[in-house]
Amino acid sequence: MAKKKPKRKWSHKIKTVSTFPPEGTFTKDAKSVARILASKKVSPKGIGSGIRMLTMYINRAGNNLDAAQRKELEKAKDILQEKNAKKKKRKKGKKTPRKKKKG
Repeated sequence: MAKKKPKRKWSHKIKTVSTFPPEGTFTKDAKSVARILASKKVSPKGIGSGIRMLTMYINRAGNNLDAAQRKELEKAKDILQEKNAKKKKRKKGKKTPRKKKKG
């Protein structure tokens, strides 16, 4: 029987140096995590980027993340998603002013 290669996860290849939260961010309370990840410094492309970062952290931690911390991070994700929905709603509601016709 042939030897099986150890199964490697795709997530081990991810190494980002562009934007990342300060060390210890994910050990804080939900409001703090949401505030940090929503900042332009950490998520220059918007709140969605922070949500993806948080989801990636939760998924990579897997079973090594204790239940209380996972619950806190999920709460932070909910806060970010609500913020993102409000932002989109505000954008959708804005209308560009029309130019008045002369004459």
